[in-house]
Amino acid sequence: MTDQSQVRAMPSVRTACRACGSSDLFLFLPMGDHPPANMFVKPDHAGGSEVAFHLNAQACLDCGLIQVADQIPPDFFSDYLYVPSGAATMHDHFAGLAEVAVDRAAGGLIVDIGCNDGLMLSHANRLGGNTLGVDPAANLAPLAADRGVRVRTTYFNTKTARDLRAEEGPAKVVTTTNTFNHIDDLHDFCAGVLSFLDEDGVFIIEVPWGREILLTNEFDNVYHEHLSELSLLSIVRLGEQVGLDVVEVTKLPIHGGSMRVFLRPATAGASREPEVDAMLEEERAAGMTSRESYEAFADRVKDVKDGLVSLLADLKAQGKSIAGYGAPAKGNTLLNYFRIGPDTLDFLVDRNPLKQGLYSPGMQIPVLGPEAVAEREPDYLLVLAWNFFDEIREQMSDFEARGGKFILPLPDPRIVP
Repeated sequence: MTDQSQVRAMPSVRTACRACGSSDLFLFLPMGDHPPANMFVKPDHAGGSEVAFHLNAQACLDCGLIQVADQIPPDFFSDYLYVPSGAATMHDHFAGLAEVAVDRAAGGLIVDIGCNDGLMLSHANRLGGNTLGVDPAANLAPLAADRGVRVRTTYFNTKTARDLRAEEGPAKVVTTTNTFNHIDDLHDFCAGVLSFLDEDGVFIIEVPWGREILLTNEFDNVYHEHLSELSLLSIVRLGEQVGLDVVEVTKLPIHGGSMRVFLRPATAGASREPEVDAMLEEERAAGMTSRESYEAFADRVKDVKDGLVSLLADLKAQGKSIAGYGAPAKGNTLLNYFRIGPDTLDFLVDRNPLKQGLYSPGMQIPVLGPEAVAEREPDYLLVLAWNFFDEIREQMSDFEARGGKFILPLPDPRIVP
């Protein structure tokens, strides 16, 4: 484990749910101090102190939202290291979303908020879509431009929405994929979307589904960027407060279980598809507004921690070498909460070149390219990007063929094969 110091930031305190405004909050998983999960450490700062914030998961017992109170610096997303194009799975996924967006837009403007490196909109452009991306990450805008995607480099809010509508006209479709859960002021964000949308436009949100997080022990989805892990009920309640109706929802396998939620301006009077009520009932059955459900979740996470740490210690005692596959933000939540450092994992590998040559935040494990697995031949790979395991296993077929094994941490630690 590492012994570098962390500089604790002053914590913020939330007394109300970001989505529905309820004060019936339950702190069920305090995880200690963590640096921002995508704030990787440059080599010349390795071994030095890092700023850290409390990472405390609260549940709203009125709508089932899981939220983090503490804020990271407001300019954090101006230089961002996650890009979806590093995973082949995401190319196929965003191609599918692009088809949906282009079909719903029917020639009108498609706006993707949090467009990142422009992957989804590049697919939409190839289908003839009229597109615009919005993202605060200045370092990613050139990557999107290389794909032929127009990007406005800014944070999205009601003022941005007014300015963009004045310049571009109304949007027929507004999409946001794994960005909505990064937003602190959800009401302002949604009000901006509503003001930008055409009167019969559609707002499409993709986020991990809170029910799956709860049922499959996905505590690692909680980190400072993920201010909210959303239930469908929380989106329904939020929409009702700002004038947007949830009218349709689709379950998605991506990221361990996600949902694609379609909202329309309430003034459109659109009817609700039956799947919405069916998923709301699934959330009720899972106990997403029950204190006991979250207490049980915390107990299971402790069991995961004890089991994984014990497994890794046993392997090290046998003289086995272990590396980590993937350096995702969720992996850094796991490493920091479980205190798994470079004395256990020799290195991490990640296909994202923006992370290679850096050190993981907190535990400061070196991040290398995937070729390091063949070069250094570890006995085991702890799969931190477990949501892409099928793809990773295919990429690492040579590793497995020579006798290498994978360790999957969730929903329970296990070795494959």
